[in-house]
Amino acid sequence: MAIETTEPIARQLSRMDGDRTRRYRESLEFYEGRQWSGPRRSRERRLTFNYAKTIVEKTASYTMSGATMVVDPEDGSDGAIERARLTEQTLRDVHDANSLDQLDFDNEIDCSVLGDAACKVTWDGEAARVRITAPDVQGLYVWLPPDDSREPWRVASRYVVDEDGAGWPAMANGMKPGRRAHEVVEVWTADAFELWVDGKQREAGDNPYGFIPFVIYPNVREPKKFWGVSDLGALKEPLRELNRALSQLSMILELSGNPIAVLENVTEAQDIAVQPGAVWEIPEKARAYLLDLLQGGGVGLHVEYANLVLRTLHDLSEVPRSAFGETRQPLSGVALEMELDPLLKKVQRKRLIRGAAFRRRAEMTLRLLEQHTGETFAGRVRPVWGAVLPQDRSRLVEDETRLVGAGIHSRRTAAGLLDVADPDGEWERWRSEELKVES
Repeated sequence: MAIETTEPIARQLSRMDGDRTRRYRESLEFYEGRQWSGPRRSRERRLTFNYAKTIVEKTASYTMSGATMVVDPEDGSDGAIERARLTEQTLRDVHDANSLDQLDFDNEIDCSVLGDAACKVTWDGEAARVRITAPDVQGLYVWLPPDDSREPWRVASRYVVDEDGAGWPAMANGMKPGRRAHEVVEVWTADAFELWVDGKQREAGDNPYGFIPFVIYPNVREPKKFWGVSDLGALKEPLRELNRALSQLSMILELSGNPIAVLENVTEAQDIAVQPGAVWEIPEKARAYLLDLLQGGGVGLHVEYANLVLRTLHDLSEVPRSAFGETRQPLSGVALEMELDPLLKKVQRKRLIRGAAFRRRAEMTLRLLEQHTGETFAGRVRPVWGAVLPQDRSRLVEDETRLVGAGIHSRRTAAGLLDVADPDGEWERWRSEELKVES
């Protein structure tokens, strides 16, 4: 939380959250493969095995699989069911118009790397639709109440706009052209909005939405803290050690393939070449031999150590080796679930946070639509996630058929478990087909 001063908000940002933005930069560099620390020594071999990128993207794929929003009716009346169906279809239309599948997956990777992610929900007046974007959290700043570390009462967004950019003409407001890039700062509270361009206030007034249009959420939340923790924090040391160990092993193998000639009791030597058919002339009582770096099982020790570091990496990342398709033996469904239990727990923690963020985003979306279209939406919005592990669909269909027949599950619940995107619409289409057959 920043200390209030008389200085304008837009001019305080350059001095705020220096440690957080530094962590963001370091994590991005590590994710992109710049993982060695310290200056490089002469002739030093530095191999980089970017497990960080692989683990982040694999975890993101597991986390975001089958994500969708459904709306439950407020009660069992026909009117409530119809309103819930309309609300769900509206959210699906907004989802498709904003390509949220791609946006959320990109945001998930960003969140895992940096530790935080955000969505911005605004109204596009020209297109007359809700616009959902993913602003860079490196340009976001928050002010928190003293008794709440979750909901900011003020959010500032800083970004750069080119004069050729689509949004620049509206921001220019009579400014003379000249600079190619301009720093823009938006300051939002629930009641007010300010727009600053290049350190000068260009607009100030009421918030047109009545709420702060940002949903900022952490990767994994630290207790009593707003900003989250990157997945890479626990992986940096084992990954650096793995890179070092494998680089060293690679150097040993190369030297063994190009052996070093050792001459004992020789004061001068020339034309000594290690090649097939080479003949060496050495003085009496001198000895010549090739240095064997592989003798005594030394390479096996290096390989064993690298495997130990790799195991540590998998333990700390909570992504077992079996998640990469490698298992010691064929596993049943329950055995595979036990093998992947660390990953399942990790995905579950992430989905708790993502689900709350997506629900808030959907509520903002519906609120904007009510403001600008006059329609009323109702129902309880909640996220539904796909199965993390591979499913035996034929067995699942049999189980759900029995549960629906026994009155334990509804058809809608069964359709959701079978990853049917539009259960109510699918049911209506089935009914219409049945009526045609009967007629």
